[in-house]
Amino acid sequence: MLIRVGYSMTIEVAQPTHLVTMMGVHPERASDLKWQSPTETFPKVPKRAFIDQYGNSCLRMVAPAGEFTITQDAVVTDTGEPDPIQPEAIEWSSDRVPDDCLRYLTGSRYCETDRLSQLAWRLFGDVEPGWARVQAVCDYVHDRMAFSYGYARATRTALEAHQECVGVCRDFAHLAISFCRCLNIPARYVNGYLGDIGVEPDPSPMDFSAWFEVYLGGRWYAFDARHNRPRIGRVVVARGRDAMDVPLLHSFGLHTLRVFRVWADEVDSRASVSPRWHKTPIRNHLGPPGRSPLDLGARAGVNHLL
Repeated sequence: MLIRVGYSMTIEVAQPTHLVTMMGVHPERASDLKWQSPTETFPKVPKRAFIDQYGNSCLRMVAPAGEFTITQDAVVTDTGEPDPIQPEAIEWSSDRVPDDCLRYLTGSRYCETDRLSQLAWRLFGDVEPGWARVQAVCDYVHDRMAFSYGYARATRTALEAHQECVGVCRDFAHLAISFCRCLNIPARYVNGYLGDIGVEPDPSPMDFSAWFEVYLGGRWYAFDARHNRPRIGRVVVARGRDAMDVPLLHSFGLHTLRVFRVWADEVDSRASVSPRWHKTPIRNHLGPPGRSPLDLGARAGVNHLL
């Protein structure tokens, strides 16, 4: 199957501002790209690409004063199969975990393993290790927390999400990741595209999504505590320890978000391809209705869109 993914973001800055973006399809899906436009900016500015320490594709640029738009469009080939389920996948003891997985066993900015460890073992210590234990974590987080964009808060940690019982997809992921790490299961944060493929369409405009991956039986598997069901068509953008490592946009200076549009839709293989960034409705995905996601941190001096 083919999935069309892309975004358009317009910000406004008062002076030239250094930006780092992380919104392109992850390099691991390069062979699946049937078509991709270059990342465009309006006005046009020089851009420099690099790969960060987690293997994510990033762009650096300087936005001139005024309104500044960044956009990209792509068509990705996908198997059309839902997330795999492997009940026989086992946990590996920490001494067997590969070196590059060790960082996903410890606490991070939004995942306070030190403060959740006792709770994690009390809740899940008696559950069969491996796939069943991770699924039990997802079931618990899914049942405990209520989802709403109106509950968004850019500073909410996993512990706070557990206490408040509300959040957006990143909060579901952070809490599940924290529990898994407390149980000595490597877990990492993922953001990317997840369209309404094979499920009832969400009436809200499309948005980037967050889920997590765990290391079981020698490979990584996708889990999603918010939806808590296998989904079709996940297209990874970036991975890290938590949302702090993978901001969609990191600006070294104040800015205001004017427009943010995202699309992720199944398309007919016979359909013609032309840029569509200007046709997609807006979803303000980190704040209550009427507020820009970046308004939540607009006074901080360094803004993150997470």
